[in-house]
Parts: sequence; structure tokens; C-alpha cells
Amino acid sequence: MINKFATVYAGHVDFPDHGQNATPANDRRFTNEQLAGVYDKLEAIAKTMDKLNYDTLWLAEHHFQPEGYEVLPNLLMCAVHLAHLTPRLRIGCGFNVAPMWHPLRMAEDFATADIMTKGRTVFGVARGYHTREVETFGAPMLDQEANRELFEEQVEIMFKAFNNESFSHKGKHYTLPPEVPYRGYQLKELTLVPRPVNMPVECWQPIVSANPRGMDFMIKHGIKGAVGGGAATMQAGPIQGYQQAAERAGKHLKLGENLMLGVHGIVAKTREEALRIL
Repeated sequence: MINKFATVYAGHVDFPDHGQNATPANDRRFTNEQLAGVYDKLEAIAKTMDKLNYDTLWLAEHHFQPEGYEVLPNLLMCAVHLAHLTPRLRIGCGFNVAPMWHPLRMAEDFATADIMTKGRTVFGVARGYHTREVETFGAPMLDQEANRELFEEQVEIMFKAFNNESFSHKGKHYTLPPEVPYRGYQLKELTLVPRPVNMPVECWQPIVSANPRGMDFMIKHGIKGAVGGGAATMQAGPIQGYQQAAERAGKHLKLGENLMLGVHGIVAKTREEALRIL
């Protein structure tokens, strides 16, 4: 049963034109003042959602978009700010793009937000899809296999850091702690300071291709799934695939359990007006 409602705001600027005759994305540029204006809009959306008893406002991490589609580069900073403007609303990271971060930096920042917002920041991770963003930060995007491999190791590290008083990790991309001397001894383990206080960490990840490897990875770490938007939301593949991955791991989930379904909509006075806007 659907019992919670949320919405997503990716930080888009209000466009002066729409539809097929609008300014092409590559030709559109907004001033810095216009781009910064999305934060006033973000505050207004959060306050309105809180008054209407929405559960979560999801934000999307994106970078380098002067065309104004998605201009919120730091979701955790936004979450801390919005939590101090609203008494109940949760702020969801939908999603922090792990390959653009060092995993321990993301873990530390989330833990800090978790504490400062009294548990109202929701953790979310993704692999990314914009080459302009991911490759600029030095991570692979064109090489999908390399991107997935890096992402999986990063998430492994973050959950080790969250769930253990101290930890170590040795993988393809990271050796933690580094094999260096410190205060007269050889480092063997690290402790994330601070760690989240609201445990276990609730984590979400988008389900796009319903790849069995990706589904198995999510189930292994207890990661919940966000299923698309529009017509793809109701396709059987992602929803059944998540349930089947749980069965492979010896866990029984009801169909749709631990999933969030995204549906697009247009609000207008009439059907004709809605179709015109769309």
C-alpha cells in the first residue's frame, strides 16, 4: 500500500519558453543571479511540502549546468539548511553521485547532516550519467564497467565506515588506511568521525536498467530502490527484478516492498491546458 508521498526538485530555473520551439539546451544560458534564484524556490517548496504533510523532498546532485536544468551541486548542505526551516519534512539525497566523491568524504558529510538534522536527511547514491559531470571530476562515465566497479567499491567503503567502530579496506581503487606511519606506529584501521547516529542508515539508489548484478548489490547492502518516472515506472522489470534479487539472497519481500515509484504529472485547471504545457 502506498502510504507516503514525496516529490523531487532538481533545482531547475523557470524557463521563459517551453516545448519544441523553445531555446535549445545548448544555446540556453542563465545569469548567475538567475541560477542562484533556485534556492529561494527550494525554500518555498520545502516549506509548502512541510505544511501539506509530505514525507520527503528529494533533491538531485548535478554540476556545470548554465542551461538551468539542474543546479544543486551539494545536497547535504541543502538538507541541513532546509531542516532548520521545516519541523517535519525529510530531505532526500536523490542522489549523491558517488564516483564524483571520495567515499569517506561523502560518509563524513552525510553523518554530519544526519546529526544536525536529527535524522531527517535520507542517504542516496547513484553512479551518474552526465559525462560532463562525472568525467570532469576525474571518474569514468564512458566506460560503464569501470564506472560500476568504482561505484561498488565506494559504497562498500561507506557502509564499512557507517557500520563499524573502526575498519580497513584494501581494493582496486582504495587502500584505507594508507600504508603510512602515524604518531610512531603503522596505521591499521580508521574510524569515521562522526558516524551517523540514526542507524541503520536508510539508503536509496535509482533502478534504471534492472541489471541483475546491480540488483544483487543493492539487496546485499539493504539499499532501497527508486524506480524511474513516467511510463517506465510501471514496467514489470525493475519491480519484479528487485523482488527476485531478494529471493536469490534468501530474503522474502512483498512485490513493491522497499521501492519508491516515481510518476510525472502536470497540474493545470483543465486537461487542455495541461496538454498545452506538456
